[in-house]
Amino acid sequence: YAACHWCHVMAHESFEDADVAAVMNELFVCIKVDREERPDIDQIYMSALHHLGEQGGWPLTMFLSPDGSPFWGGTYFPKLPDFGRPAFTDVLQSVARVFRDQPDQIARNRDALIARLSERATSGNPANLGVADLNNAAVAIMRSIDPVNGGLQGAPKFPQCSVIEFLWRAGERTRDDRFFAAVTLTLTRMSQGGIYDHLGGGYARYSVDDRWLVPHFEKMLYDNAQILDLLALDYARSKNPLYRERAIETVDWLRREMLTAEGGFASSLDADSEGEEGRFYVWSLKEIEEVLGAADAADFAARYDITTNGNFERRNIPNRLKSIDVVGDDAHMRALREKLLARRESRVRPGLDDKILADWNGLMIAALVHAACAFDKPDWLQIARRAYEFVRTHMTHDGRLGHSWREGRLLIPALASDYAAMTRAALALFEATGDDAFLEQALRWQSTLDTHYADIEHGGHYLTADDAEGLIVRPHSSDDDAIPNHDGLTAQNLVRLAVLTGDAKWRDKIDGLFTALLPSATGRGFGQLSLMNALDLRLTGAEIVVVGEDAQAATLLGAARKLPHATSIVLHAPNADALPADHPARAKFAAVTQSAAFICRGQSCSLPVTQPDALNRLVQD
Repeated sequence: YAACHWCHVMAHESFEDADVAAVMNELFVCIKVDREERPDIDQIYMSALHHLGEQGGWPLTMFLSPDGSPFWGGTYFPKLPDFGRPAFTDVLQSVARVFRDQPDQIARNRDALIARLSERATSGNPANLGVADLNNAAVAIMRSIDPVNGGLQGAPKFPQCSVIEFLWRAGERTRDDRFFAAVTLTLTRMSQGGIYDHLGGGYARYSVDDRWLVPHFEKMLYDNAQILDLLALDYARSKNPLYRERAIETVDWLRREMLTAEGGFASSLDADSEGEEGRFYVWSLKEIEEVLGAADAADFAARYDITTNGNFERRNIPNRLKSIDVVGDDAHMRALREKLLARRESRVRPGLDDKILADWNGLMIAALVHAACAFDKPDWLQIARRAYEFVRTHMTHDGRLGHSWREGRLLIPALASDYAAMTRAALALFEATGDDAFLEQALRWQSTLDTHYADIEHGGHYLTADDAEGLIVRPHSSDDDAIPNHDGLTAQNLVRLAVLTGDAKWRDKIDGLFTALLPSATGRGFGQLSLMNALDLRLTGAEIVVVGEDAQAATLLGAARKLPHATSIVLHAPNADALPADHPARAKFAAVTQSAAFICRGQSCSLPVTQPDALNRLVQD
């Protein structure tokens, strides 16, 4: 993928080397795939690699029969033998020889892999999970949390946003502060560590160590979307000022470096510049002294762990891990950061992958909407609306979404993840604005998803459309990856659609989805937490209905939209006719003589409340 360091290494060492390329082209038809543009292809062959007993990762190197069936593969192969790994040309020649001389072995490998890829998880157990099961799963996950650094124990450390959200939801359900403490520790260490760009804003993909100090330096749109969403979620509960700082800085980075002229968001920034990973981001103490002068450099160095010998390969990654409890900088320290950022801008920049992906944009649009409400930043809502309109108009063909757009070229049809993420974005915009056009679009996208992607036999949705290019198998996985699985996102969308439309068919659909997928989710550890998060919303979510059109209604709506977005659904009904006919709040209207709010759970609603404080108390009870 475009921001992958070892992908670049293999490309430079081998693909761009005339001698290696000659062997490749003599023996094989060589196809290079952008795994972000074609995650359907990536999912198939990464699964094949796992079935071969390999851990997997990128670059992904797979050897296929002419019909596309995989029979062997690996990840990075060096140009020359290295630490027990064979040279890439030796691998090429060996595979070609076996393919030519031992066709029966190739056929056995191919047939076994295709059989495994075609398998579907099944379970005879009914999906009868409840709140107690969710709580037990959260307790089990807590045993894997690093008590010092947050996140899952060990290295490398990934943000694992679905895990953090699952623990946050457990804290909200149980009022057990241990879950919230794990969330706070993780978000704080991430936000003060080197994985966060303290000069320019934004979070790197992951840290290679267990302290969040040394990042794998690429910045991905989807990571920053999910982390921004979490900052907004926990800020709604805790009002932690660090989250506000990091959210503002990250959105500033997003505007400055990731927002395209068309209004969509680019995919990623590379880890490398000038052929070296992280070169753009690291510093020597001498260079900082040149920019700031000795006295100011000493102040900055003390705050950001800058030393003569460095904290990473004799260079320095600015971080706050040694002053983690210091929140908020004075104007002087901000000015020092701005000077260093200006100097950094004169360096050779990492490459920008400027393709616009519908699913990643959908994640960021929803995150910006949630953050705009939580942090009271209405201008962020405008950025989200513009990106949404770009995807809705420029990334749509004949009424259907595409997946990837770059320089006017649209890759169609979309993937299920595109529909799931953009439907989520539309619903977030509807709840934040009350504009019916967003709800109507969400319904159209959900209908298209059900028409072209539904797996009627097994439940859930295929990743690819029924009229998409034929692959060796049709990808279908309900496991979370770097982004939440499309069925996990769809499950949450269906819960919200049921509330916002009052149409019982959406409750039937969500219950059918849970029945089909939850039995396998219970045995998958951390693999399907986005689906479990949707179950939590179905079981415990608060439906907040605000009635009226005057200033009091606006005040109540403002309070409702500042509540944690993951566990609340906000519906504005200017009058009784605006409510769905069978909504449980409709019967309460006769008793209302002024603007008010109701809190509904299941099929029952509270008495009307007219003050924001009372609204907040009812939701938290």
